[in-house]
Amino acid sequence: MTGTLIRGAQVITMDAATGSTPVSRDIRIDGGVFTEIGTDLPAQVGDEVIDGTGMLVTPGFVNAHTHSWEYLYKGRYDNMPLELWMLYAYPILGGTPTSPDIVRLRTLMFAMESMKNGVTTLVDDVLETPGQDLDQLAAVAGAYESIGIRANVSGHVINRPFVDTLPFVADWLPDDLVRQVRAQPVLSADEYLDYSRTAFERHHGAAGGRVRYMLAPSGPQRCTDDLLVGATELAAEYDAEVHIHVLETKTQAVTGDELYGGQTLVEHLDGIGAMSERTTFAHGIWVTDEDIERIARRGTSVSHNAISNLKLGSGVLPWRRYHDAGVNLGLGTDGCSSSDTPRLMEVMKTAALLHKVTEPDLTRWSTVDEVLRAATIGGARSAVLDGSVGSIEVGKRADLVMFDTETLAFLPTNRLENHLVYSENGSSIVRVMVDGVTTVLDGRLTLIDEDAVIASFRAEMPGIREEQDRLDRVNDAFAPAFSRMYEQASGMPTAVNRWTGDERTWVHQPV
Repeated sequence: MTGTLIRGAQVITMDAATGSTPVSRDIRIDGGVFTEIGTDLPAQVGDEVIDGTGMLVTPGFVNAHTHSWEYLYKGRYDNMPLELWMLYAYPILGGTPTSPDIVRLRTLMFAMESMKNGVTTLVDDVLETPGQDLDQLAAVAGAYESIGIRANVSGHVINRPFVDTLPFVADWLPDDLVRQVRAQPVLSADEYLDYSRTAFERHHGAAGGRVRYMLAPSGPQRCTDDLLVGATELAAEYDAEVHIHVLETKTQAVTGDELYGGQTLVEHLDGIGAMSERTTFAHGIWVTDEDIERIARRGTSVSHNAISNLKLGSGVLPWRRYHDAGVNLGLGTDGCSSSDTPRLMEVMKTAALLHKVTEPDLTRWSTVDEVLRAATIGGARSAVLDGSVGSIEVGKRADLVMFDTETLAFLPTNRLENHLVYSENGSSIVRVMVDGVTTVLDGRLTLIDEDAVIASFRAEMPGIREEQDRLDRVNDAFAPAFSRMYEQASGMPTAVNRWTGDERTWVHQPV
């Protein structure tokens, strides 16, 4: 097997020595790993030599929280808070099971758009309605294997009736609707853990280690305690990630008060032993200082999904308080129905800007270095992959992105890392590599026929839209109660208020 030598590029290594500061380096790749990083490295017989002049090389980006299955809903909804949006995007009464062929197509579409934007690792929390089977999971894993991307892939599970995971709504809905929801089948903890053991055996470490299975209890309010604890224990057995949605909205903060006798959701998870260094909390907005201390103490990571949180009106993650406590942060796009994009570079810029308006003390604003860390090594750590990806270091897997700095986004050239976060949108990417294999070159996928995938996807869209329209009509019956619940929860006091800092009211006001 021949190696690859990149000569004379500006490199953001994200290692302990140079971090996010670009340095001039040569990079040798052999056997899918970085084998030498230095200056004036000699070419070896058979090497592919890539001229890095005018190029910026970064670690591949890690999307630390997303839902590929939402790709079918991209651009469909607007002006809905999370709980009302979930009513439609996660149909309560289920739907027609999605065929493995459609699952494969939507996964490939999602991965294509992701990788063209420099994402080399996906933490993909896959949910199927009315439930995921092993053939659907295999379709996701197979799609990622064929396109060449790295991915943690889950079996997302909700094992409580949905109306019992939210405050108030069961009392406000017609009895027949409540009965229909509660009649929907849900997995027991043992059934989910057995399913996950099979998934680990079939998919964990597939594609030469690129594809891994992870556990994904939807959220503490949506899953039974035995499932949450069992998932945490099983993750330790396989050294895998366990991925949980926690305190995304104020309604969820109210839910904790209602379900757990005044405990926050973080306090409850910690109390039952469902937090560890392999755990990632998606969102983590409505947290108290005590919650943050618990998260830091357990080594749990948090995935920050700035664009999705803004679109759903969920709130603003306490960026500086997490950093002050030493909590590891990753960045995620969330799903394409709540953020409408799988492009992580958009999240990077949003995260860099958003936290400059949350307080007047400029020393506590988000920095470019922090954002790049979250997009690379922080996301890798949250995915339990920081030993192999997330930085450009000898011995790590050769996942990288190469940008042409002769483009308008990098002119006039000042600080390349600032251009990368604030000026570049992915249009300057000329090469993406995963495991040392070029997966994107000059804007085109190299391992699959992307035109054929798009054509097949277009052919399926009329049937997909027909089913979506039908489900929207079914779920319209729940909307009045869900809207009322949102309004009720919005006015209730909780232990924390991320909008104004006031612990008793929740109002939108300028910062």
